[in-house]
Amino acid sequence: MDEMSQTDSQPNLIAVPMLDFRREFEEIREEVLAAITSVCESQRFILGPEVARFEEEAALACQVPFAVGCGSGTDALWLALAALGIGPGDAVITTPFSFFATVSAILRAGARPILADIDERTLNLSADSVEETLARTRERAACVMPVHLYGQCADMTALGALRERRGLKLVEDAAQAFGATWEGVRAGGLGDAAAFSFYPTKNLSAFGDAGMVTTRDADTAERAAVLRVHGMRRRYYHDEVGWNSRLDALQAAVLRVKLRRVEAGNQRRRALAALYQERFMKAGLVGATTKDGVVLPFTDPRGVPVFHQYVIRAPRRDELRERLSAQSIGSEVYYPLPLHLQKSLEGLGYRLGDLPRSEQAATEVLALPIYPELRMEELESVVEAVRRFYA
Repeated sequence: MDEMSQTDSQPNLIAVPMLDFRREFEEIREEVLAAITSVCESQRFILGPEVARFEEEAALACQVPFAVGCGSGTDALWLALAALGIGPGDAVITTPFSFFATVSAILRAGARPILADIDERTLNLSADSVEETLARTRERAACVMPVHLYGQCADMTALGALRERRGLKLVEDAAQAFGATWEGVRAGGLGDAAAFSFYPTKNLSAFGDAGMVTTRDADTAERAAVLRVHGMRRRYYHDEVGWNSRLDALQAAVLRVKLRRVEAGNQRRRALAALYQERFMKAGLVGATTKDGVVLPFTDPRGVPVFHQYVIRAPRRDELRERLSAQSIGSEVYYPLPLHLQKSLEGLGYRLGDLPRSEQAATEVLALPIYPELRMEELESVVEAVRRFYA
């Protein structure tokens, strides 16, 4: 890899932020400020018509009949599970290679998380591993919750078949995947329910916390809508114990502006990912495993990803990240410690070595800057900095 990566020229490196919110805001400033002003003038700040309009437009974008806005992506995961009746006595099988909320939402619903390992190419939950885990467990497995990691859908064909054979519920953690598709179907409509996050770093992002549940089932949608307002169908009459997870109108107004741009933004992310691949290949950096070089993201041809993150697997990952940081080039590790090894989850009973593919990925993954406003010279500087490190 070292010999192939040598070049005669040494272009100057430039600073590259991991993400720059200001660039998008400069493009949408007038639209966003007008939308916020409209809400302020209406004096309707919680739920209300602005949220209802966003829910209708977001459901259309996800090609599902129902969308329920809520306070965060974490709340959306809990609402999806609770609306499907997942709770005490149930087990939910999911991935250990995800953000903490994937498992904490299961615990919040009163269910027990059971972790299955990932596919070594996509880093998404492996359907084969889920099958093996189901065969071993004595728990009453009621649900499988795959995560569409980094904006690429999990193998929903295999997981859907497993759902049918086993009579399970299927909940998508689609927090990173707004606009992604699997065999032509949008994320959010591939299971019994799905959860989205609109945290500011997401492809479709709010100016704070916000989330959404999508479903094709009217009863599930109605129950999610009730649970987000303390279990009320009528004001001050509580049919069950819910929670306060209402989407506010200011966030809905911002999201409606950004929703009109998200598809173009996703297309730009795919174009940037293709350029990364081309430049890494040209630099001679790419290997089949980290023993040979940098491993580039694998895209399953059955799906269309949205590259919420562009994640390589890198030899000497931590050293590379330190070098990039010293050159003012952003990067991030998603995620440095799998969930089964988190101190707060010791009670689940997992140990080092139980989920080896997830553990290996956690030592190698490195997210590089990717967002619609990223400039060509910045992308090339990232690749050049990586090339110099390995040279």
